[in-house]
Amino acid sequence: MNNPLLAEFATPFDTAPFDQISPNHFLPAIKAAIAEAKEDISKIKAEALPTFENTIEALDGSGRRLGIIAGIFFNLNSAETNEEIQLLAWEISPLLTEHGNDILLDQELFQRVAQVFEQKSHLELSPEQVTLLDKTYKSFVRNGAKLKGDKADQLRKIDQELAQKSLKYGENLLAETNKYVHFVDQESDLDGLPDGIKEAAAQIAEEKEQPGKWAFTLDYPSYIPAMTYAKNRALRQTLFMASGSRCAKGDELDNQEIIKNILKLRHDRAVLLGYKSHADFVLEERMAKSPDQVISFLDALLEKAKPKAKSEIKELEAFAKELDGLEELKKWDFAYYSELLKKEKYSLDDELLRPYFQLEKVIGGVFQTAEKLFGITFTPRKDIPLYHKDVTAYEVTDKDGKYLSVFYADFFPRPGKRNGAWMTSYKGQSMKGEVDIRPHVSIVCNFTKPTKSKPSLLTFNEVTTLFHEFGHALHGMMAKGRYESLSGTSVFWDFVELPSQIFENWCYEKECLDQFARHYETGEKIPEELIEKIKKASNFQQGYQTLRQISFALLDMAYHSKDPSDIISIPDFEEKAMKATDLLHKVPGTLMSTSFSHIFQGGYSSGYYSYKWAEVLDADAFELFQEKGVFDKITADSFAKNILSAGGSEHPSILYKRFRGREPEQNALLKRAGLISE
Repeated sequence: MNNPLLAEFATPFDTAPFDQISPNHFLPAIKAAIAEAKEDISKIKAEALPTFENTIEALDGSGRRLGIIAGIFFNLNSAETNEEIQLLAWEISPLLTEHGNDILLDQELFQRVAQVFEQKSHLELSPEQVTLLDKTYKSFVRNGAKLKGDKADQLRKIDQELAQKSLKYGENLLAETNKYVHFVDQESDLDGLPDGIKEAAAQIAEEKEQPGKWAFTLDYPSYIPAMTYAKNRALRQTLFMASGSRCAKGDELDNQEIIKNILKLRHDRAVLLGYKSHADFVLEERMAKSPDQVISFLDALLEKAKPKAKSEIKELEAFAKELDGLEELKKWDFAYYSELLKKEKYSLDDELLRPYFQLEKVIGGVFQTAEKLFGITFTPRKDIPLYHKDVTAYEVTDKDGKYLSVFYADFFPRPGKRNGAWMTSYKGQSMKGEVDIRPHVSIVCNFTKPTKSKPSLLTFNEVTTLFHEFGHALHGMMAKGRYESLSGTSVFWDFVELPSQIFENWCYEKECLDQFARHYETGEKIPEELIEKIKKASNFQQGYQTLRQISFALLDMAYHSKDPSDIISIPDFEEKAMKATDLLHKVPGTLMSTSFSHIFQGGYSSGYYSYKWAEVLDADAFELFQEKGVFDKITADSFAKNILSAGGSEHPSILYKRFRGREPEQNALLKRAGLISE
């Protein structure tokens, strides 16, 4: 059979030929690409004397086709999956794990890498080449190259099982999220919900063949507005329990045993490699370096945030009691009363802002912001194949009009797409000789869909989410490295959130908002008084929000920094781990862990603290933009050169100091969050 994945892509910019690909193409293509990658490795081993060029550089460039095919497959499994693709994942994932282990446990190949590594001080290498050499050598050692015999076999078995358990965890969560729908028969039960949300709920009910009713799902654009605006406390409780109990009901979709399995496998793997715990293994290659340093960092933030969070909860409880006579504030009440309190304190709510944030205009604003800062432009391309009709593809050019990247944008929820928002890549950036291979980057979100009467209107939180993911995309699109494994977002995990989180800051700046925040009906620019209210409200409940992020990070560290063999009950363990940060009573029957896909399906195990760590960096870095001007060209050029384009070419602390002129300071974050006074 002619397999489009194994031919040269006859598409603009060599983009993925989605219009020609069927699920049945993937398995034969993966097998053929693995065979091709093995040939690359054989050629490296056949070279006489190992050198940096014929071993380290050659290894970085090996298996390129396999990387692209696997990237297409797993991106589809996240953004546009189906039963056929999910079944294929169970076949493909072990093949890739085995192939990865075949390389990293290949003693002959490792000896070549080690020989070059031992010559490092005598080689004339650039800083980027030194980084690549160090990273390559460490990746072998950290993945078992020094293990012999039974221990190497044991590692292979663990890696295969881990890949399968992680897949199963994600499939269960997607299935549980997709199967839930709650129908409301009486419109009076929807009091408080804005008309646009009610219309969207009616549209979902129609799609579910229940016309005349209103339907709510656990997708973000359906669930969050219901929790935020529904006066009906029973409706909020029903939806909260459905979301909070996902994969924790003791049925075939329960993730609790899978979590125990994943934790044990990770710990056994770390111990096999000579580490005390999975966290010790992971953090060796992070800015934070050790579990102790992470815990110390989180405890310092906790000390500042907890008193503020406690006072915020007391204020909210008093407000709810005065307003509705509420005797006890439950978790399903939090978002509802918080929104009412915010409206009272700042005369501001999401529905007041939503008309100014039409999705198409916000996208235009994101593009304009990138153009003003970095000179890049985005042009829609109708000739680039897409994997779904909701996706848009753009050609990205630099300030000189030269092709920079392909950018895909995918914004609306659907059954084949997992919840949340993320940036991903279909092709990484690298140099092949003197040819610059440019990247193909995508952002995937789950925003409010258009209805029959209204376009897609975003909440301010969705606006910041779009800016956040676009910051990641800039990191990928503006990469200027030589080696793909050091290019773009291939940086330390606690540094990767800096470009995304700093980009959110522009959402609060008048100069930026004036570009795109216009009323979708009147075209009126967002009033200055609303911008001021957005800025003032940005500190609203920051103590509680900080505490919430710390609680997730502490749970992650509790799971991964010790031997997990004594974890008998996931609910008991979770409650104990989060006790210091839980200011509202835990709700029986709900669990965070069973839907905590960041650490059990994504790459954030022992790394959830990275969000707060990178906030320190982003607040400190943005302070420089505020001093010089938020669109200051010199500052933007320096950020582009030292952060966005540099990728992982050098240690992040070196790159950050090169941009900022000094080490990061925590005070900027604490001031921004209102946790210390100016």
